[in-house]
Amino acid sequence: MPDQLNIRPEDIRPERPDEHGAAVLEDLRAARPTLWVPDRSADQAPSGTEKGAPGQEPATGARAANPVPGPAAEPAPAGSPISPEALEEARARFEWFAPLVERIWPETAPSAGVIESRLVHTPALREALQRETDAELGPLWAKCDNELPVTASVKSRGGINAVFAFAQRVLEESGIGLERGPLVFLEDGVREAMSRRTIAVGSTGNLGLSIGLAGRALGFRVQVHMSEDAKAWKKERLRAQGAEVIEHAGRFSTAVTEAREASAQDPSSFFIDDEQSSDLFLGYAVAARRLAGQLEALSVPVTADRPLFLYLPCGVGGSPGGIAYGATRLFGDRVRCVFVEPTHAPSVLLGTLTGLHERVHVADIGLDGLTEADGLAVQRPSALVGREVGGQVSAFATADDGDLVRALALAHSSEGLRAEPSAAAGLVAASSLARAEDGTLARAGISREQIRRGTHVAWLTGGAMMPDAEFGQLLRRGGRP
Repeated sequence: MPDQLNIRPEDIRPERPDEHGAAVLEDLRAARPTLWVPDRSADQAPSGTEKGAPGQEPATGARAANPVPGPAAEPAPAGSPISPEALEEARARFEWFAPLVERIWPETAPSAGVIESRLVHTPALREALQRETDAELGPLWAKCDNELPVTASVKSRGGINAVFAFAQRVLEESGIGLERGPLVFLEDGVREAMSRRTIAVGSTGNLGLSIGLAGRALGFRVQVHMSEDAKAWKKERLRAQGAEVIEHAGRFSTAVTEAREASAQDPSSFFIDDEQSSDLFLGYAVAARRLAGQLEALSVPVTADRPLFLYLPCGVGGSPGGIAYGATRLFGDRVRCVFVEPTHAPSVLLGTLTGLHERVHVADIGLDGLTEADGLAVQRPSALVGREVGGQVSAFATADDGDLVRALALAHSSEGLRAEPSAAAGLVAASSLARAEDGTLARAGISREQIRRGTHVAWLTGGAMMPDAEFGQLLRRGGRP
């Protein structure tokens, strides 16, 4: 099956034609950095917010505040696997597995088995970005998933939740009840039952790492189908843990397609589909409530005049989509989510702009999908994400590799942060939104004053595990020895 779906050129056009959308589409075709702010003025404002679920345990130890009522996400479509109830199940699953997580990954002991990252105020990085880009921002924070326990990337929560959900099903199929608790997975008989099952996934790197490490820790066989743009060190780390790495000559879409087809031929295999998995999506969504707890613990207000801006690097769309879904349910119209992609692989932006979603491929507009940001090197967007959260995204930005590497180097020189090019994308998006014209911002109901006074959080999606030599090369390319 080819990567490309060969949509006719005349079908590649904005879903809501206007000058802004047409100009953005031309920027995409030319692989130029761009910013698309969908016009939400004609949208019906949804209502109602979800209040904080009792017993939620952010890594800070603080409970999430009940938000001020206001517009929030529209209900999921009928039959959708995404719902507040499903999100609560994912949250409870992490809590149930915490004693096992602490046992098998000792680095999580300080947080009692909770897989969470710190939220860091970065005033020096804010000042450096303003000097380099002439973009005036409010307080800037980094959500350090580049340091997240186990796999040091945003993919940890989604991948681990998907593995844990499958493990619970296998446990029950084996006649072993969940009432025995998670440490049952350490028993020889249970591990033998797990070893008869295979987990398969297609990945450019970080998702494969999270699923591979979690699957192997529970005793599953794991097959990770990796595209040609995956980093060698990620493949080596997976093999060292006993996962089977299957390399593909094509890009991400090829790896996913071939992994899906191979898994379908093996009755013992379970395929975790990065393009469609609700378990991945819901695992990512748990991060939003954890973030809310951290903001409350740090006394950071989130109000109508001081909104929360989340800058979310985007590949197939699962992790930013899940975070956006969770954040919108918590904060309503007090949160503004911005997705950012490489100029050569803007699949989610293209799918949302045209309304074609997973039916369009970046090759349909002449792009090659090649980028230094391997975690974002995705050519076709998720069907699940485009339809579930596309309408909740305030803006979409693209960045070229040079800007990503310079932002990475700036984050390290100013704050000592160690991030991948993919993770630095959020920093580029923050500057891009801040430089937008007032009329462009108004399309999403954003004012210049909100940009200046709001809280800006760049989600650093990976990087701490990168080898020193590779990171040093990136710093030199970014002009920071």
